[in-house]
Amino acid sequence: MPSRPPSNTDVPALPQQEITRIAEMRAVHSALLYLHNQEMEFRRWQRELTEIAAPPFGEAARSEWLATRFTAIGLESVHTDELGNVFGLLRKIDATPGSDSMIGMSAHLDTVFPLGTRLETREEGNRLLGPGISDNAAGLVAILAVASALKRSPLALATNVVFIGNVGEEGEGNLRGMRHIFASSPWQNSIQSLLVVDGAGTDTYVTQALGSRRFEIAFRGPGGHSWSDFGVPNPLVLLCRALARFSEGAVPDSPRTTFNIGVMHGGTSVNSIPEIATARVDLRSASMRELYKLEERLRECVSEVWSEVPLAYRAGESPGGSSKVRFTIESIGDRPAAELPESARILKVVRAVDAHLRIKSIPRLASTDANVPLALGKEATTIGAGGDGGGAHTLREWFDCTNRDLGLKRILLTLLALTGVNE
Repeated sequence: MPSRPPSNTDVPALPQQEITRIAEMRAVHSALLYLHNQEMEFRRWQRELTEIAAPPFGEAARSEWLATRFTAIGLESVHTDELGNVFGLLRKIDATPGSDSMIGMSAHLDTVFPLGTRLETREEGNRLLGPGISDNAAGLVAILAVASALKRSPLALATNVVFIGNVGEEGEGNLRGMRHIFASSPWQNSIQSLLVVDGAGTDTYVTQALGSRRFEIAFRGPGGHSWSDFGVPNPLVLLCRALARFSEGAVPDSPRTTFNIGVMHGGTSVNSIPEIATARVDLRSASMRELYKLEERLRECVSEVWSEVPLAYRAGESPGGSSKVRFTIESIGDRPAAELPESARILKVVRAVDAHLRIKSIPRLASTDANVPLALGKEATTIGAGGDGGGAHTLREWFDCTNRDLGLKRILLTLLALTGVNE
């Protein structure tokens, strides 16, 4: 019978010894050799995947690609849900999907690039180049590679593993794929821990989920001609005034809290008073309390500027019966802040693996798919896929395959320690 996975009391006592035991297994050596020898195949997967467009809400083709690969390597219960999340189960013990606890391993399918972006890739030595080649084609290839290595090995896992390619991590995707998984999937209560693979590198692991709230602010008014209607409240001016007032406020350094005004739209010509002006604002903090305080200040500044508009325009009683001056504040994003406890088993396992591999890694605060399970009180962290990367979210993005196998080794050992394993 395979051993049970270490419990929360077992792992803190002897984490390093458990990692050493796993790393010395002949079957683990065979799995690692497979990961090393398949580098050319992984590069082919990575380039092929990168050239499939996958903007938020448009991931269907990439979901189909991953589901096909999951099926080809022999994962069970492969399916795609109504949002486009892809699942594949590695079951080494007799268990019914959805009834027993399991470990989840995920990577997001979407990219920041809109439809129509040229997604050509190329190789320059060990470097792969193309938009999204690192974030997150590298992460998707990593979970596919590890799943393939485990499927080929005689390792007996004590816990089932569900491999997930999820939608909606980037931008306005607002973590919708991961939210759905932990709210509506058959395995929502079965996934006890989630290991997220996102981007390149081996030098960090996420212990704090960076919270964010995003809003679209709009001022509307009657508009008009710049000469004949001069004096009519200008929505663009009102918007700028509100945002300038908001930006003058202080934010704390600890917990670190930030804001950004990233997009503005308004007007049709230089000699027209706009009828509408909009802006998108991003608020971030490690503390939900500070996030809500920042949101409250934003709403107050917008409301104050509107209240300074002459009453006749606010009431729609201005000369000529023109439309009211009004504003709206619409939520377009909400990511919860949370923190992984120091006692968390997944944290101790990652640190033990890094010590074993002599990786000098540091904890970090980040906004990733791990935000959702962490906010629900589940154990989760985000690590890189190995190698190195740069130019994320630009057309100049690159991934260096050198030392990819160190990242894959890190992921494999972490997953095996979380599941519990025997040869």
